Amino acid sequence: MIAVVLVGGEGTRLRPLTLDEPKPVLPIGGVPFASLLLDRLAAAGVSRVILSCGYLPERLAAGIGEPPPGVEVEVVVEDEPLGTAGAIAFAARGRVDGPYLALNGDVLGDADLGALVAEHRDAGARATILLTPVDDPTRYGVVVTDPDGTVERFVEKPPTADGLGPAPWWVNAGAYVLEPDVLADVPADRMTSIEREIFPDLVGHGLRALRSAGYWRDIGTLESFLAANADAVRGRVHTRLGGADGAVLVDPAAAVDAAARLVGPVRVCAGARVEAGAEVGPDAVVGPDAVVAAGARVHGTVLLAGAAVGPDAEVADSAVGCDATVGAGAALRGCALGTGAEAAAGERLADARRPG
Repeated sequence: MIAVVLVGGEGTRLRPLTLDEPKPVLPIGGVPFASLLLDRLAAAGVSRVILSCGYLPERLAAGIGEPPPGVEVEVVVEDEPLGTAGAIAFAARGRVDGPYLALNGDVLGDADLGALVAEHRDAGARATILLTPVDDPTRYGVVVTDPDGTVERFVEKPPTADGLGPAPWWVNAGAYVLEPDVLADVPADRMTSIEREIFPDLVGHGLRALRSAGYWRDIGTLESFLAANADAVRGRVHTRLGGADGAVLVDPAAAVDAAARLVGPVRVCAGARVEAGAEVGPDAVVGPDAVVAAGARVHGTVLLAGAAVGPDAEVADSAVGCDATVGAGAALRGCALGTGAEAAAGERLADARRPG
């Protein structure tokens, strides 16, 4: 089985974290998101992954980590944005000759993709969409199916739930199985949307859906990125981290002073250092080689590789980019510091975005 993963977006809602790093290599629990996605694809029997990329392709290729055994990864680069259908068709053209998976590369999830493939094959479908439940249908495009999973219609961001039946409502989870002919005629010179142009035309022509109540979260904003990290450490989403509610996950190659306090759920990665009197957690990740100095407090926060929080500083509900620095006694809440950025000693920041 081959999978095409869309990783071309610039991640503008996550800036400044994505000014130098593509969104798919940002860490979830200290592990590049794309690496966790490769784990999931390998578990579904995928042997080849094609990453369709248009933004920082070199950084993407370097940042995904070592693929799982038996999985080959190829990065293909779009010269210009082609939309979701165009990007999938571009990556698949000349590379796939049978049914294949296609996924959005910014969704953390644990639904069984192998079950999606099996549903597609068993039904003899032309395309099969994975669905996830939501409590508020007005924020999404709702997919309406009959009892056996055949897609009947799409309702794009309805103003109310009237006529949609009882909750929960089911929306596109950004994972599909496609037959090669579905996108064979997609133009190669303009943007084409699979959600708005291709799937509506397939209603009544072999379009099916599979409902899954597995974990699902778009990691495209600071708030959702932080929440995804917390959920991974809490074990709310199944990953290699083996998280659990209240878990204190400390890599053997990390250094945590006996007089420091770790409040689970928390993860401290290899090479990180937490000094005496510091308090880290709950819902915090201290990335590789990051430092939390004496007396500092870090909670609801992700420190990326090499980040440093100075003595007696406080960082809450924030992301501190690679090699960024929070000075002694500074206080950050709801902030994002880009690579190499600095919050000066004693500085107070709230809801700020500071590039490096």
